[in-house]
Amino acid sequence: MKKIYRSITDQKLAGICGGLGEMFNIDPTVIRLLFVFAAIATGVFPLVVTYIIGWIIIPERKA
Repeated sequence: MKKIYRSITDQKLAGICGGLGEMFNIDPTVIRLLFVFAAIATGVFPLVVTYIIGWIIIPERKA
């Protein structure tokens, strides 16, 4: 079972999308775009809160 980590090499803000990209072998830019579209579709506040909680809970990958 794969564990989710925040990326330390591919990060724009906290590395969450980079970590998800590494985990699922998807380009992190695609995940970032999906996050932006989901934020616009559902309202920005819920996804921003979710991102901040992920930033706090998800550990950084150790090099």
